[in-house]
Amino acid sequence: MSQVNLWNSAEHALSYLAKADGIPHRTEGEAVLLEEVSKTVKRILDVGTGDGRLLGLLKYDRPNVECVAIDFSPTMLEKVRARFANDKNVTVIEHNFDDSLPDLGKFDAIVSSFAIHHVEDDRKRSLYTEIFNLLNPGGIFCNLEHVASATPALHQKFREALGIGDTPDDPSNKLLDVETQLRWFREIGFDDVDCYWKWLELALLVGVKPVTVNCQLSTAILTELNQIGYLRFNSALVPVH
Repeated sequence: MSQVNLWNSAEHALSYLAKADGIPHRTEGEAVLLEEVSKTVKRILDVGTGDGRLLGLLKYDRPNVECVAIDFSPTMLEKVRARFANDKNVTVIEHNFDDSLPDLGKFDAIVSSFAIHHVEDDRKRSLYTEIFNLLNPGGIFCNLEHVASATPALHQKFREALGIGDTPDDPSNKLLDVETQLRWFREIGFDDVDCYWKWLELALLVGVKPVTVNCQLSTAILTELNQIGYLRFNSALVPVH
């Protein structure tokens, strides 16, 4: 798999932005994502925000929501900072998510739009775990993503629909199939995992962090709980009277 990522290049970023609005069916996927994010969320994280397009759409119905937007492309960072220059509720952070996410606090919703497919597969999975850990219980992760086609013929059909059938594949793309990514979501602990929308290589992958996370309590934790007056009984913790 290619190690190349061209998104540090202004030429590459500007070329994408020139075509972004014309990507077929993109707005359909965005509309489904907007339906899934509650209008009452308090904090949103946008992973790979680009020029802030998705965050801007989310803020139409959530104008006072606190947002954190991360990206590493200098061109995209300039664009997103300009878009939200007068919005004190948006914080833009330069960060390459090839590296572990920084401590950003907890979020009610984490979103991403056509960004995570630029990292290697092992980093995709670890990034999904970090996203799960950053969510509040009941929080939602919506990843509108560029995914791998099931067959070479479908990949070519997608490229022709975008009008790039005769050009080489972008070496920055590290595409992965939907099924593998949904399985990872479930293994990490997300509930209500599904592909909520799909058109060829565009897909919306969604998972919700359970309100109660099932886990095994360690012996050390049980000992500490017993010391403060609790006993484990019938798989539940009950106070000692």
